[in-house]
Amino acid sequence: MITAGEFRNGITFEMDGNVFQVIEFQHVKPGKGAAFVRTKYKNVITGATVERSFNPSDKMPKAHIERKEMQYSYVDDGLYYFMDLETYELMPIDGTTVGDSLKFVKENDICKILSFKGKVFGIEPPIFVELEVIDTEPGFKGDTATGANKPATVETGATVKVPLFVNKGDRIKIDTRTEEYMERA
Repeated sequence: MITAGEFRNGITFEMDGNVFQVIEFQHVKPGKGAAFVRTKYKNVITGATVERSFNPSDKMPKAHIERKEMQYSYVDDGLYYFMDLETYELMPIDGTTVGDSLKFVKENDICKILSFKGKVFGIEPPIFVELEVIDTEPGFKGDTATGANKPATVETGATVKVPLFVNKGDRIKIDTRTEEYMERA
């Protein structure tokens, strides 16, 4: 069990038969009345976000989310196949569950498969990936005073904003959490 007073970002808990993850929390102690915990949390299965205040002593069961590293193999007919690195078995995951979480992931990259009580609900791509730029406009010399960016398409087909000095054929490092260019690789 976990109390609302112990909430921290990323903590998962069960309530009303659903699993939620704390996104934001704030302990509030008003001048009058009892303290409370203002919380923003999301349903890990549906992705719906809710804001609610809890009494710090409210208890709820802590949810254990399993994170298993698996290798992305291929996609076929809307099913994404991941290989278990221990048993070498392939596990298909529906495209609606995957969403756009694999937009910076190439075949054979390692991802974390998120599940609760055996039901897969999400995929965490690697935090940083190195990809080749396959298409971008040429930058103009001397046009860097503004810190301008330009769109670039990487080998997975996704588009990311890059500095003007990045050219077609360059390998770049991307943060998949923010979908931002980090540096040249």
